[in-house]
Amino acid sequence: MLVTEIIKEKKGFCHMNPIKEEEIKKAEKELGTIFSDEYKEILSEYGVISYFGHEITGICKFKRLNVVDVTLKERQNNSNVENLYVLEKTNIDDIIIWQDSKGYVYQTKASGKPIKICNSIIEY
Repeated sequence: MLVTEIIKEKKGFCHMNPIKEEEIKKAEKELGTIFSDEYKEILSEYGVISYFGHEITGICKFKRLNVVDVTLKERQNNSNVENLYVLEKTNIDDIIIWQDSKGYVYQTKASGKPIKICNSIIEY
């Protein structure tokens, strides 16, 4: 089953607008990284998503939800995250949720080292 099909079943699911492939590639270039396939799928279908207390970054005009803006800012505050991008800024205890190009999900807390917490967005 596609990640977008699973996510849309989450309680309180809502989204913005789909993103074109050119915009996704532009964001990857700005960050110097490649997004995971599942993240690209979410961007292509929904742009930005939220569900059950989670706001997953995407590509949009709102800086607090835009993956490029949030990632560039958080990279200044965290070490060893240059190949990661922000999935979610939780706004709880300085916890940031990151993802790498393989789809693994990491957490940093108070500018600490990234710790792998999940194998995918779906697992997260």
